[in-house]
Amino acid sequence: MAIIVNIDVMLAKRKMSVTELSEKVGITMANLSILKNGKARAIRFSTLEKLCEVLDCQPGDLLEYRSDKEVEEKTGK
Repeated sequence: MAIIVNIDVMLAKRKMSVTELSEKVGITMANLSILKNGKARAIRFSTLEKLCEVLDCQPGDLLEYRSDKEVEEKTGK
């Protein structure tokens, strides 16, 4: 099972930098990078709420579920 975090997609749609998002959400660049790169093991609802507020989106715009099979087909792993 894989949860894909689509922060990059929303940043591009909103024409916003990672630095700007980090400042507006109130999380460190390091933690935002962990989220962006899919290395996070959890996210607080308060952080998800703030991301949605700043990016003017829904949680489903940021988070996507893909089965292991789909991930393997896309990545070849």
